Amino acid sequence: MANAARRYPGRTALVAGEERYTFEQLQQRCAKLSGALLARGLGPGDRVALLFYNTPRFVEVYFACLRVGLVATPINFRLKGPEMSYILGDSGAKAFFFGPDFADTVAEIAGELENVRFMVTPGGDDSLGAEDYGAFVEAGQYLPCDGSVAESHPCQLIYTSGTTGRPKGAVITHGNVMWNVVNTIWAREDRSGQVSIIVGPLFHTAALNNHLTIQISLGGTSVLIKSFEAEHLLQVIEKERATVISGAPTLFNLLLQHPRAGDYDVSSITKCTLGSAKLATETKRQLIDFFPNIDGIYDIYGCTESSPTITCLNQVDCLRKNGSVGQALPFLSAKVVDSQDRELPPGEVGELVCKGPNVMNGYHNQPEATAQTIVDGWLHTGDLAYRDQEGFFFIVDRIKDMIVSGGENIYPREIEEVLFTHPAIAEAAVVGVPDELWGESVVAYVALKKGRALSEDEVIAFCKKNLASYKKPRQVRFLPQIPRNASGKVLKYKLREMG
Repeated sequence: MANAARRYPGRTALVAGEERYTFEQLQQRCAKLSGALLARGLGPGDRVALLFYNTPRFVEVYFACLRVGLVATPINFRLKGPEMSYILGDSGAKAFFFGPDFADTVAEIAGELENVRFMVTPGGDDSLGAEDYGAFVEAGQYLPCDGSVAESHPCQLIYTSGTTGRPKGAVITHGNVMWNVVNTIWAREDRSGQVSIIVGPLFHTAALNNHLTIQISLGGTSVLIKSFEAEHLLQVIEKERATVISGAPTLFNLLLQHPRAGDYDVSSITKCTLGSAKLATETKRQLIDFFPNIDGIYDIYGCTESSPTITCLNQVDCLRKNGSVGQALPFLSAKVVDSQDRELPPGEVGELVCKGPNVMNGYHNQPEATAQTIVDGWLHTGDLAYRDQEGFFFIVDRIKDMIVSGGENIYPREIEEVLFTHPAIAEAAVVGVPDELWGESVVAYVALKKGRALSEDEVIAFCKKNLASYKKPRQVRFLPQIPRNASGKVLKYKLREMG
C-alpha cells in the first residue's frame, strides 16, 4: 500500500458505490488507523478480527494491521453466531471490527468473547460497548510502516472454509503473500492500472490475496461489490469501465443466464479469471463470446494453505487444454504422488502436493494437523490429480469425494463435467452413498435452468451415452440450487446427508 501510494498517489484505489479513495487518501487513513490500534496496547503478532462485507472499512483495517505487524483475521460473514464465536476464541483476537449489518449476530456472542479487549463498528453501538469507527480512526496518530516487520512474520490468520469439521486457521506470512502476488501476476499477465471488479468476499484468500492485493500492488482500481446480484454487477461493469472480472463458476453461470445480460456494455473487460471450481467447457465458450475483448479465461487453482495460487491455465490454453488447471507457477514446485509420497509419472492419478515460499507456516495451535498437511515442506492439498506430458495438471477430485463402486474408482468431477454439457442443467454435483451390493453408488444432484424440465431417466440416459455404464448415476435428485459455501465450493457433505 505504501509503495503504491508513493508511485500513484492520485490514482483511484478503491470504489464502493459512491465512495472513492485515491491511493494517497487510503494510505493516510490506514496509517492513522495503525496508530490508533497500537495506542490501545496491541503489538506485533496480536490478532485483529474483521467482519465486514466488501467495503473500504475492511480494506483499511486489513492494511492498517499489516503496516505494524498485527495479524488480520477475517471472518466469514455467512457463519452463524456460534461459528463466529469459535473463530474469535480460537484465534485469540484482541480487537474486533465489524459492520453494523452484523450487530445482532455480535450481540448473540458478545458475552463469550473473553479475549476481545475492544470492539469497533461504524456509527458505534452503545449496547455492545462498541466504539465508533470514524472517531477511532481520527483519534489515531499517523504512523509510517514498521520497518522491523519481516517476510517471516505472520500477517493473516485465514480460516479454512470448513466443508468438513471445524475450520482451521492457516497462518499466512508477509512473505507468503508477496510470493503469491509475484506468482499470480506472472501467471495472469496482470498490468498496472487495471480496473478490477472485486465480487468475491474479501474474507476469502482468493479475493484478498489475488484480486485485491494484486491491484493494490500494481496501482490498479478495486471496485468493491458488497453482494452479488447479476444485473447490478453488469451495471457496475458498464459504469466503471471495468477491465478485469474474477469469480467462481456460479457467478459466471448466473451472469450469463440473466435475461438482460445482453443489454449492457461489457466491452471494457479484457481479462476474465476463474477460481474455486471448474467451469463447464460450454460455459467457457459462452463467456468468451459474451465478453468480446477477452481472448480466453485464466483458470486459477490453489487453496487457503498456499496463499492461494498453485497453478494457472493461461487464457491461450483455456480451450486447448480444457479440463486442466494449468502448469505450476514459477516460484514453486508441484507434483503428483502416491500414498507413500513417491512421485508418479504422467497420466497416473495421485495427490497433488506443492512446495514453495507461498506455503503457509502451519495451522494456528494445531501442530498435529500441520504435520499431517505439510510433510518435508510439501503441502498436501487433498486433491487427486494427474499431469500430462507437457506438465499441465488436471484435478480429478477431492480424495475424500472419490467413489468406490464395485471395486471401480469413480471420480465425481468426470460425471459432473458431462452433466454440465446438458443444455437444461444449470448446476450439478455428484456424490457416493452407501450401497449394500456395490459398496457405494453414484447419486447426481441437479439444478435445472429456469423454464427447463428433465426427468431422472433422461439424465441417466444422457450420462450413459457419454460415460462407461458403471459411472452413470443410479439416482438423480433435483434441487432448486446446489448448496455451496461462501467460497463457491459445493458442500458435498450436505448432499450425502440427504442420502
